Amino acid sequence: MTAVLLSVTLAEAQKMDFEAYNPASTLKVPQHPVSRAKFPFVDVHSHHYRMPEQDLSQLIAAMDTLNMAVMVNLSGGSADRITGAMANIRTHYPNRFLLFANVDFSGVGNPGWGETAAAQLEQDVRNGASGLKVFKSLGLRNRDVHGNRIPVDDPRLDPIWAKCAELGIPVLIHSADPRSFWDPMDSLNERWLELKLRPRRKRSDTDPAPWEQIIQEQHRMFRKHPDTKFINAHMGWFANDLAHLGKLLDEMPNMYVGIGAIIAELGRQPRMAKAFFEKYQDRILFGKDAWNPSEYPTYFRVLESNDEYFPYYKKYHAFWAMYGLDLPEEVLRKVYYQNALELLPGIDRSLFPETGE
Repeated sequence: MTAVLLSVTLAEAQKMDFEAYNPASTLKVPQHPVSRAKFPFVDVHSHHYRMPEQDLSQLIAAMDTLNMAVMVNLSGGSADRITGAMANIRTHYPNRFLLFANVDFSGVGNPGWGETAAAQLEQDVRNGASGLKVFKSLGLRNRDVHGNRIPVDDPRLDPIWAKCAELGIPVLIHSADPRSFWDPMDSLNERWLELKLRPRRKRSDTDPAPWEQIIQEQHRMFRKHPDTKFINAHMGWFANDLAHLGKLLDEMPNMYVGIGAIIAELGRQPRMAKAFFEKYQDRILFGKDAWNPSEYPTYFRVLESNDEYFPYYKKYHAFWAMYGLDLPEEVLRKVYYQNALELLPGIDRSLFPETGE
């Protein structure tokens, strides 16, 4: 009877697919989980679409457990959505949230569109917006009134970027997606599992353009507007090639990077990543992206600890383990809040201890 049960179990194990395979590590090393950031921090990359009517007290409670001093809601919208959200913020928690406005690109190609959009952005800033967020739909899905894809560096958008420089507000921009989404979906693709589980994320050179083209469009736009401060979301999808990202930062002093959704890339190269953070400590900002409080401790642990081989929270993003960067306190302060204080207008500086005491 025992032999029969054993053979059935082995047979079932032989059928197990990669999605189900998630072994517990047998490695015995010191563990120092970090549930709360060492310093108060600004999360420059969060999304909350219902902020005009949302009960903000629930967000505040979660933020306080994490030591998040300020949350930047990148999904502020425009016009009435900005004013509604700002009314809610000012009534309840006036110094804990910032809003970024968004531009509707559907009218690109109409006469005077750029100037009209820039004027609306200026009004949104008067109404409380602290920056502009540009979603990845620009370059991927947005089309002009003639049905053509709008390139990220389309000159018809220039009034928007110029207005941001004039107003002294940053642009946080997400262009394209990981390079692997354009690569063949085969045994060599690190994102194979993600593409299998979420097949709509697969791209090609004609859907809608080559990855390199979209990224180069973004970089040309950065260079064309040197007086505008750009925060390149997700480290511009070069967190897996920090040497190249460093060259880009050297070439474009108006470009900064956020670490949202790419902590798994940093956590698998702790020595390279630590050296990068130390060299470019003035150009990196903390951001998480999707709001899930239970996932922040992995970010804290990668940045703050020297732990070895601890798990990431989404296997389809990374089936490898994480290592801590053990960043010096002066670098942590810059990543957590000091760089945001330099870039984002309207932050209450009293929320952040300059001495770290």
